[in-house]
Amino acid sequence: MMKRRSFLFNTAVVAGSFAVPSMAKGSEEKKKPELTVAHITDVHIRPEDNIPARAKEWLDLVKGHEPDFFLNGGDSIHDASYTGVSRERMLEQWEVWDEFRDGIKDYEVYSCIGNHDIWWDVPSKEDKMYGKPYVSKRLGIPGNYYSFSKGNWHFVVLDSNHKGVTLGEEQMAWLEKDLGNLPANTPTIVMSHYPITSITDSLVGGQHSDHKELKALFYNNRDKVKACLSGHQHMLDRVWYNGVSYFCNGSLSGFWWGDGDEQSAGPQFYLETPPGYAILKLYEDGSFENEYYALREPYQ
Repeated sequence: MMKRRSFLFNTAVVAGSFAVPSMAKGSEEKKKPELTVAHITDVHIRPEDNIPARAKEWLDLVKGHEPDFFLNGGDSIHDASYTGVSRERMLEQWEVWDEFRDGIKDYEVYSCIGNHDIWWDVPSKEDKMYGKPYVSKRLGIPGNYYSFSKGNWHFVVLDSNHKGVTLGEEQMAWLEKDLGNLPANTPTIVMSHYPITSITDSLVGGQHSDHKELKALFYNNRDKVKACLSGHQHMLDRVWYNGVSYFCNGSLSGFWWGDGDEQSAGPQFYLETPPGYAILKLYEDGSFENEYYALREPYQ
């Protein structure tokens, strides 16, 4: 079994202040979470290089945490988005995704659409496989953005594959309404493929360009929005601002299932981030933990 290294981010808002509860051994036994959620992202599955079997092996480790359900952050297949991707190539990637998804068929999986999931190079826009609707169908989601509730918690899944990496006017209006209709103090998790706010943007670019508008919306709903989850960057970071934690949770594929390059800190690392996944523990009082489990060790 592969060694794992974990990164723990434990946050709670107490009387308007930011607190990091002690995780020292010997402290009082922690209360039981209302929900345990697995966040996987950027699987980038494809049939080559024994990737389906490797992905299944790591998926079994995720299942070992006994999550209540999965959040999938997008880029489920390796790539259908570039010019010259054939119908056959796009379909063979979705076929191995279906095999991967069958490994968690007993779990609910709530997915968002990644930029690499969408087939654009289609002879006709009337083709049923063109664009986002086909991806939604393959992922088994109700649309390119949606929300749902579990227990005391509310979850929002966004589509950041809009012009300029934004939500666009229609989706932004929907999000304002969705949050506004929630009862006061409803703890809420927001998931998007691209980070909304991230340190990684200053390193490699790639976050929402409407982050200021979203920041203002979250501030107006600061009794509700607790955390935002993302992928896309294949890098691990956390930003905390105005009471919201923004977690970019690495990627299951690491360096797209490759060994890495001269900038990789370890095998299959993207820069200094190992491949991995996150487990969230959500509590009834609105507090939460986000723990990242690394699936590779750095070079010694």
